[in-house]
Amino acid sequence: MANRYDPNPFAEEEEVNPFANPGSIPPASNSRLSPLPPEPVGFGYGRTVDIPLDNDRSGTQNLKKKEKELQAKEAELRRREQDVKRREDAAARAGVNIEVKNWPPFFPLIHHDIANEIPVHLQRLQYVTFATYLGLVLCLFWNIIAVTTAWIKGEGVTIWLLAVIYFIAGVPGGYVLWYRPLYRAFRTDSALSFGWFFLFYMLHILFSVFAAVAPPVVFKGKSLAGILPAVDVLSGNTLVGIFYFIGFAFFCLESVVSIWVIQQVYMYFRGSGKQDELRREAARGALRAAV
Repeated sequence: MANRYDPNPFAEEEEVNPFANPGSIPPASNSRLSPLPPEPVGFGYGRTVDIPLDNDRSGTQNLKKKEKELQAKEAELRRREQDVKRREDAAARAGVNIEVKNWPPFFPLIHHDIANEIPVHLQRLQYVTFATYLGLVLCLFWNIIAVTTAWIKGEGVTIWLLAVIYFIAGVPGGYVLWYRPLYRAFRTDSALSFGWFFLFYMLHILFSVFAAVAPPVVFKGKSLAGILPAVDVLSGNTLVGIFYFIGFAFFCLESVVSIWVIQQVYMYFRGSGKQDELRREAARGALRAAV
């Protein structure tokens, strides 16, 4: 039965040239499948494809429009930069320094750039001085908290108002009267700025020592969180006494660091020869006032 229907497996197959013309290849004689019709080998390169030109035109127009907008913005920014540079050059020729507010970073209020404006050998001292300024802010803020607890416990509202006045006057006053003059003195090497710093920084040290002790001069001294009111209120209320003792520690630390700062600044002031220059400037100022 197999010899009747199956082809001879030992028969020689017909050789086919794979490089011959596809249309001239004869079909296999021993295959029961009909050969596929020949197809031209072109891979579709010769076909024409219809491309919608409307989308390309609209896309090109949008790109050109955006490009024009970007060019206009770039020209506006360039014009603004030129205006700012022109103003800075005019201010520099007039001898006016334009200081950009950059501190604190989250809400700039003052210009402060020790790393770029203060000489390297003075940066550490300037940083410590800035720490004393921040320490003063902390001391006066904690003083409000301590006095507020005393007011709540029945000490009266007057001491709280005085504590608020200390904070409102001390924070900007410390920056304007002694921190900024030292910053300017280190940056410009001005003897007059050094003298201004020494005058008001001594007052700052005296206030810190006075606040640490807080003698009963004004309203029994309870408007300042010092050692004497801390001992006085501790017997009446432990919490208020603890708050006052913390304020006493803050004022003591502020006093010690401030004394070290003024010693270091004075050593630099004498070593750099600014003491004689300050005397000459003071003499010229007195002479001009007399004339």
